[in-house]
Amino acid sequence: MTPKRWALTFTSCLLMVFLAGIPAIQGADESATDNRKLASVNGRDIFQADLDKEMNRFEGQMGVSGQPPDPAQRDAIKKKVLDNLIQRELLFQESVRLEIKVGDDELSEQMTQLKGRFTSEEDFTNALKRLKMSEGDLREEFSRRLIVKKMIDQVIADKVQISAEETRNFYDNNPNFFKAPERVRASHILVKLDPNASESDKASARKKIEEIQKRIQKGEDFAAVAKAGSDCPSASKGGDLDYFQRGQMVAPFEEAAFSLKPGEVSGVVETQFGYHLIKVVDKKESGVIVYEEIKGDIESHLRQQKVNEQYAVYIEELKSKAKVEMSAP
Repeated sequence: MTPKRWALTFTSCLLMVFLAGIPAIQGADESATDNRKLASVNGRDIFQADLDKEMNRFEGQMGVSGQPPDPAQRDAIKKKVLDNLIQRELLFQESVRLEIKVGDDELSEQMTQLKGRFTSEEDFTNALKRLKMSEGDLREEFSRRLIVKKMIDQVIADKVQISAEETRNFYDNNPNFFKAPERVRASHILVKLDPNASESDKASARKKIEEIQKRIQKGEDFAAVAKAGSDCPSASKGGDLDYFQRGQMVAPFEEAAFSLKPGEVSGVVETQFGYHLIKVVDKKESGVIVYEEIKGDIESHLRQQKVNEQYAVYIEELKSKAKVEMSAP
């Protein structure tokens, strides 16, 4: 996770992205007043209120990402969203037919992981409020999502195999895909600071990062200190941000990282997120990524392609066996 994107992680953007693939809750919605039936899937109705909720979610997600939907395309988008609702209902019904289950422990663990990606319980609650959802709503939708995912894994994904020959052929036939710019792999320790912090708060944060800096200079392990004291979510990985290239970080962070040699630790670097100490772990010059380094990613890409192709076929099979009725406009 890069500092440039770090702030968005703790907004409703994360929740919107997460919810994008979840079926809408069926049944009454206290906030919904439009109960015009739009479609029926094997007797299970989809209402205008369900479509409105999904459209609000979609438009909110696009707005947060900085790409609001084009009003001229709204009708086409609504048609696509309704089709997605029908697909989700088909998948959920098939999951029920196949008796796919998700245990309470598994569901609770996934919910805990999602909550853990927010800075606080309050931030999580506020994100739900922006989406006009309760935690119970989210848990129910999350349960449906996990059930459908488990079914797709069993029916499609777990059966897809990619051979070494396929990955090698893709690498050899697409050389332009594997040109890489200069990259660094770095870890950091962040002392977070609000952009509107007072001078007193800034002084306190600066003192804290300087005290951490002294510990690093005396030989304490950077990763261990990051785990214990960094305010960034990367703390759980010892501050590791993986490889990144120019343009992916805010300017002061990027300038410091690319100026260091592997093993070196920066001085205190100030960005809009607060104060950082940066340690460069590795550097890679620009060039072509070698096959051994990228073959795992190629395999994942080709596997996902096959899953997507088989998923499309599977959806059409379910539609052909289902009774899907569309209401007149």
